[in-house]
Amino acid sequence: MVTLADVARHAGVSASTVSYVLSGKRSISTATRERIQHSIDELGYRPHAGARALAGGQTSILALMMPLRTGLYVPVMMEIAMAVTTTARAHGYDVLLLTGEEGPEAVRRVEGSAVADGMIVMDVELDDPRLPCLQEAVRPSVLIGLPADTAGLDCVDLDFAAAGARCVDHLAGLGHRAVAVLGEPPAVYARGTGYAERTLAGVRAAAAEHGTALLHRPVEGTYAAVSAAVTRIFEERPGTTALLVQNEAAVEPLLAVLRHQGRAVPEDVSVVAVCPDQVAAHASVPLTAVAVPAQDMGRIAVERLVARLRGEPARGTELLAPRLTVRAGTGPAPAAPGDGRDRV
Repeated sequence: MVTLADVARHAGVSASTVSYVLSGKRSISTATRERIQHSIDELGYRPHAGARALAGGQTSILALMMPLRTGLYVPVMMEIAMAVTTTARAHGYDVLLLTGEEGPEAVRRVEGSAVADGMIVMDVELDDPRLPCLQEAVRPSVLIGLPADTAGLDCVDLDFAAAGARCVDHLAGLGHRAVAVLGEPPAVYARGTGYAERTLAGVRAAAAEHGTALLHRPVEGTYAAVSAAVTRIFEERPGTTALLVQNEAAVEPLLAVLRHQGRAVPEDVSVVAVCPDQVAAHASVPLTAVAVPAQDMGRIAVERLVARLRGEPARGTELLAPRLTVRAGTGPAPAAPGDGRDRV
């Protein structure tokens, strides 16, 4: 690895002179500055983040705050992280990944240490404790998610409320009048996680509009938990003809439970999901689903943050329109006993 001392020897100057050129703290003659820059280029020297920050207030690093909390589906989080990383590299930035549950302390550390030029924040809660620090920070930030109050914030996310409503609209159009939601694990709702609460709000609004009976059951993504939840749903409301699942880990356990109970999909019960396309399309029964555009969210977040670092103003909130793909998981509601309709 080329060091600052190597550059100084190559340029025939002292190490302190190289440091002054990098930091801009003292005026150095044009000839000397050019000689040092030539040595930097020829040797391939890359100043460390602290030196770059001293030189121009920039580190060429973006911090990605991705707390790995209970109940999160890690593959989706990592897909977003990969999109952030590849897009950042395309713009000349590296990414510092912060996975701890430090909350405001992590924001203050990034802000105070000048370790990164800006922040991308994931797993946003409706009343997120990080927000006051982000709003006061000098360094810009972009949220992948939506809090209850977005004033002064730059946010990008799927329109989860519209996604939930779109699923109910689809089921209502097929004649389903009793729908149950298998939601995220209880810890996700206990934290007030924005995407889960917004999806549920959209589901409830659409169900009220269509006169659809609705149950909501948070569930862990294990076979035992899903089995208990599904059994309870059909005991409480035997006329349930459709299930809406927003819990990627629960998709395959759900389909297995339905098979074990002798319920055919979609002849006896339709299943629609809010999840990544690869989860829905490759399920044992390909599911009708609203895709979670993880890659788009990561890419747009970086592009917004880079624009802010170039001096552009915050753009506010951008919600990506839901896209529902119809697959084998949904079909017409089964005939109720005695209603005169034949089942095929």
